[in-house]
Amino acid sequence: MDNSKIIETYDKIKNFISKEDIYINEPMSKHTTFKIGGNADIFIKLRSIEQIEKIVKLSRKINEPLKIIGNGSNILVKDNGIRGIVAKVCTNSYEFVDDETIKVDAGLLNSKVAQILLDKQLSGFEFAAGIPGTIGGAIKMNAGAYGGQMSDIVVSTRYINLSDEQLRIEQIDNEEHEFGYRHSIFSNNIIILNTTLKLNKGIKEEIQDKMDCNKQSRKEKQPIDKPSAGSTFKRGSDFITAQLIDECGLKGYTIGGAQVSEKHAGFIVNLGNATAKDVLELVEFVKKQVFEKFNKAIELEIEVIGE
Repeated sequence: MDNSKIIETYDKIKNFISKEDIYINEPMSKHTTFKIGGNADIFIKLRSIEQIEKIVKLSRKINEPLKIIGNGSNILVKDNGIRGIVAKVCTNSYEFVDDETIKVDAGLLNSKVAQILLDKQLSGFEFAAGIPGTIGGAIKMNAGAYGGQMSDIVVSTRYINLSDEQLRIEQIDNEEHEFGYRHSIFSNNIIILNTTLKLNKGIKEEIQDKMDCNKQSRKEKQPIDKPSAGSTFKRGSDFITAQLIDECGLKGYTIGGAQVSEKHAGFIVNLGNATAKDVLELVEFVKKQVFEKFNKAIELEIEVIGE
């Protein structure tokens, strides 16, 4: 957008979103766990389903692209930023449907949901307590760790399909999610609103112990002390990607400010001044080395957005 269009769009958005939740020419490095990314023309925070519906309608009316994000924990934003509107889903309501079932908004952090369920002595979500994202992102990617994944506990999900001109709110049950490894039916053309999860009665101390154990394991095995987008590459169908990268001798290999983690070869980390260009060049180098040595094509798990 040019400056006049940005101001014009800002004036329209502030009719239904608080000024404190609207940012112009906002560095996306502030809103991603990678701490990388150029500016978004307009960045906003959405705190209700009503606001989500209104921003979708507005973006259509003014013919500006709309990118929806969660906690920015699984994305790499390119250095020239994102044109149009970037909207962060910050909805954070929840309600218990019964003693073992909870409906949670897509914008709730996984860590927050884990604490809510711990307080209710409900087990089944411990695996996700340390995943640094939102429920919406966890559903979209079928997030998993330590033997658990979202497909194990999801009952149903409500969403808006942006391909639908009517913007109807739709709901699907577990089977219709088409869950797979880091996959669900949800594409970039769908906005997840909330999901219903079914847990099991547990003992608070045991749930806490499991969460603490998983947390300690992450601390020991993953580079959580440095900015990253989580696991950079998908696991192979018949190989462990991090193991192949390690066997190529690439732990610690650096391009610019981006490095293959010395602790876990499946992670590319930001040493403090990395650009998206550094990361993407390193990704291509790693892919090339693994293919040349093992004849295996590895795929990105993170989403690359922007220009």
